[in-house]
Amino acid sequence: MHLLKTVQKIPVDIRTAWEFFSSPGNLKVITPPGMGFNITSQYSEDKMYPGMIITYIVKPFPLIPINWVTEITHVSEPYYFVDEQRFGPYTFWHHRHKFREVEGGTEVTDIVHYKLPFWFIGRIVNSLIVKRRLKRIFEFRSKKMDEIFGNITDK
Repeated sequence: MHLLKTVQKIPVDIRTAWEFFSSPGNLKVITPPGMGFNITSQYSEDKMYPGMIITYIVKPFPLIPINWVTEITHVSEPYYFVDEQRFGPYTFWHHRHKFREVEGGTEVTDIVHYKLPFWFIGRIVNSLIVKRRLKRIFEFRSKKMDEIFGNITDK
């Protein structure tokens, strides 16, 4: 099992942060364009809820589209929600999105537990490729959040 954790503070109240991050449509905004990320599910709900299924196509490598299905398994508005992979490239994917009020804004924490298939080969692939790619995705997300919301030290 592998773990990726990121923490960022943004200069908006917790409700504003929640509204942005809990909207599936905004995921494309904070995903690197090179990932070819597209939501394929039709969701009519504005609010995220436990049991919500979201389907995507993502291209982790050029010209290799992968279908990814996640389920929102836990929601505690406006403090956290969890998405878990039901079908996709990982044998296990559990992503907890946490929001906490802090001085000057909201702290956004992402905690991802994941596991790749193929035992020791998966561990090698994680070390050589996947771990770095995931870090780059979250670095892009952090920069994009700064563009959208500003930096907490700027306010």
